[in-house]
Amino acid sequence: MQSAWSACVDCFHPPGGDTSSPSGQGTFLGFVSTISDLLRWKESLSLRTVDGVKEVQGGKVQVPGLQMEGETQEEDRPSQRLGLCDSLHTSVHDQENSPTVRAVLCSRVCRVYRFQTNDQRWLLVREQMSETPLSFSLPKKLIRMLIHELTNRSQEVKELGDLSPHWDELRLDVLDHCNDLLRCYQETLIELDKLSASSCFKSSTSKSEQHLQFIPTNLHTQRMEVTGPDGPGVWYDVITFGAPADHHQAFKHGGLRRLLCKHTKHQDSFVSYSRDESFRARELLDSLAQLQPLIFGLAEELLSISLEMSPARLKQILDSLVYQTEQFVHAVKDELVRSARQEIHNHCNIRQLHANGFLCDNMPTNQNGLQYSKEEEEYDEEEWDRAWANVTKSINCIVVMVDRLQGKEARLRGDISPNQQEAARERDADCLTTSSTSWQEQLLPLVVTLRDCVREAVEKARASMTFVVLQEAVAASVGQGPANVLQRRHAVFSQALSAVVCGFMLKLQAGLEDPEFLQQLHKVGVLAQFEGLLSTYGEEIGMLEDMEVGVADLRKVRFNLVEAKTEQVDDLLPTLSGTWNGVVINVPLPSESFASLPSELKDGCLIPICPVLFNIGINQQQSFAERFGDSSLQEKVNQQNCECLKTYCQTLQQALPDMAGIQSVPDMLLSLDRSLEAKKRKNVEVLWNAAMVCRKVNGIRLTSCKSAKDRTGMSVTLEQCVLLRERHALSQQHFGRALDTMRRDGCRMENVQKNIGNRKFAFSAVQLLTFPKLYRPPDGSYG
Repeated sequence: MQSAWSACVDCFHPPGGDTSSPSGQGTFLGFVSTISDLLRWKESLSLRTVDGVKEVQGGKVQVPGLQMEGETQEEDRPSQRLGLCDSLHTSVHDQENSPTVRAVLCSRVCRVYRFQTNDQRWLLVREQMSETPLSFSLPKKLIRMLIHELTNRSQEVKELGDLSPHWDELRLDVLDHCNDLLRCYQETLIELDKLSASSCFKSSTSKSEQHLQFIPTNLHTQRMEVTGPDGPGVWYDVITFGAPADHHQAFKHGGLRRLLCKHTKHQDSFVSYSRDESFRARELLDSLAQLQPLIFGLAEELLSISLEMSPARLKQILDSLVYQTEQFVHAVKDELVRSARQEIHNHCNIRQLHANGFLCDNMPTNQNGLQYSKEEEEYDEEEWDRAWANVTKSINCIVVMVDRLQGKEARLRGDISPNQQEAARERDADCLTTSSTSWQEQLLPLVVTLRDCVREAVEKARASMTFVVLQEAVAASVGQGPANVLQRRHAVFSQALSAVVCGFMLKLQAGLEDPEFLQQLHKVGVLAQFEGLLSTYGEEIGMLEDMEVGVADLRKVRFNLVEAKTEQVDDLLPTLSGTWNGVVINVPLPSESFASLPSELKDGCLIPICPVLFNIGINQQQSFAERFGDSSLQEKVNQQNCECLKTYCQTLQQALPDMAGIQSVPDMLLSLDRSLEAKKRKNVEVLWNAAMVCRKVNGIRLTSCKSAKDRTGMSVTLEQCVLLRERHALSQQHFGRALDTMRRDGCRMENVQKNIGNRKFAFSAVQLLTFPKLYRPPDGSYG
């Protein structure tokens, strides 16, 4: 019973840490109630299980009411306090226990505070930190999606048939690349499946383990509910997790930004085709494989039937041949074929190197293996048009010939008028040499021409579409760098994805009754603002390079809201579909919630995400970077993402000009610009201004440092107190002590405990001298 209660409301202490007073009397500031203090609003409270759903039978806590220092016995005070407690009770057992929140959050740790406002009233503040099953479930689903995609890609290039030696060499490179990743991902999935189904947490001490490469480090939701005397509770969420980075491969050669830059010099040998274009190319290859033998078979049958000289049967076969030929021409006229042939020509005449793997067939090579065209002539854009047009002309000639043959037979039988006979004789003179020539003999040269034209068009189209499929496969595999670099990118993306999906689901749940927010989702999408506290010195610069790419890769993500089958936890967890270049997160909602959505969202409108990253190093290593190293990466990242943030806000203002608070966003962006231009050392105002803009536009807030334990704890507690001061009139004179209380006795200390086994932030007194003042913990809470 004790554990059930502590999961809901933990006891903690006054700001000074003094709990010796037997009466529980002390200052109100930051006084997070003991059980007896909490129950002073009611004579008794019922106990509930951790999830808040089931009430413990017979479980009551009864404690006599206590009088706090400085309180009077005015009649209105008890009713005010009772109202605060009732608000908290309603929030805990209604809002927090919605089906979606129960599915997304687990292992909750709570703290409850009372803080005084400027007008001497009271705020009831509930701080909650939770794990999420998405830490493991989503990466496993992503790995399965990648395995499926890699398997399909391998099969696709295997099915391309016989290729020239140069193209076949490239195919083998793609297959080796895919097989390396498949083997690794299958082994990783096996190891993850061995873990408990209830696994929700990867500690900072496990961040380098290979089988946990895809799992975000120390992922938690940090939530704060603020209840005032005059209104309902207001929730503020921050997702905290270790900076998405590949600690297993480490950072000896840098992070993804550096590794990918090293590889870009090889990428100009490849043409970039999308997955959709590759799919169209495979469809065309399949169509060619079906239509060519079908046309050839019908042409042979036409010749055979012509021996019978049966007009009706001949007309039937001819109609089928015409139809299939028209389908063939329609297929090969695809603009993708034309553009691919242009690219093939460019690669043959301009690149010419054997190493690029794209040597055109039927072109000579010199003694060094370089391919060249005889006259390096310009590409003839009409060549391809002539190829498919010749197919059309050939089938038209066959149609005309059959009409003439049938017309001559009709004249012999006297089935047509004299005038028609004379016109037919004139036409026949052009193509019929003697009256004794058989139908087959007259159709044969035309059928041979048709077959030759079809064969030529097939060869050109097949080469073009094989080029597209191979190029897309190369770009998605070998073109991304060595297998270990692509694996690193997938792992970093997985960590960032788990965090942002968790944040999106909480944001969606909070905004289901907000029409403006729902309009924002389908018209503009959702903003995700990542706050980084990494230094630009030593290994952490590699982590920042990983994080930058991982956050940017989230731009390929779309959310799709779907109706859940049931309200069981498994049916409310998101699923993945799509491919690496276009990931779709299917977010289930209970039937009642789904029914309330705008029609656009119910009809499957995909919700884009705009991820932005702002980083300011605050620790001792950042001092080294600023004095002896280089912080240009941080400046570049912040400036680029500021432009992305401006673009999102401008788009939002254009789409929803009457949205509440949108008119103040330009001024906030101006403040962000000024803070970026200030070039101050450890200018944390950049982070504060970016966070303000994010909350104003209903964005998802995410905060990271190396392991989301110490620096992240300082950041989120500061943000919570700033929100209390700016939005709920927390007394300025109590701000500092409230901040110390949250850091000493709040949820983030529990985070330290579960990660490293003690209740001390991992700072030294010397290190803290280099921290911005507001990011320093109180005495006694570090060491």
